Formats: sequence, C-alpha cells, structure tokens
Amino acid sequence: MAYIITEPCIGTKDASCVAVCPVDCIYEGDDQYYINPEECIDCGACEAECPVSAIFADRALPAEMRGYVEKNRAYF
Repeated sequence: MAYIITEPCIGTKDASCVAVCPVDCIYEGDDQYYINPEECIDCGACEAECPVSAIFADRALPAEMRGYVEKNRAYF
C-alpha cells in the first residue's frame, strides 16, 4: 500500500487530491476518499495537495492513524 487517507478527510472531502492524481486511483466513499493500493503509483502528488494533511505514505503513517490501513483495505 502506498498512501493512506486518514481522519482529517472525514467530513471535508475536498477532492484536491483527486484532481492531481495521474492514475485516478482515489475513490469517493461515504465519509472520505480512499486510495486503491493496486492502482497507486506512489507518486506523492495527492499528499502535497491535501488541504487538511490527511494523506500519508504508509511508511510514515502516525501511530494513531494505523487503523486507517484496515479501513482502506476493507473499502477495496
């Protein structure tokens, strides 16, 4: 898994990340956006664009956000 969208996205869903994704791997869920790990090319464009700092590389995910890895897996 390359990037994970976490809690700050819930309720915000700005979509700036969707606009910059070169492979269209970000999908809208009921409460937040999700990145498809099979499609993500690990470019980081979404992370820099997120206005609420909700996107993290999996290797840099804060401990308190680790539950979002499973939430992302369950979505896909």
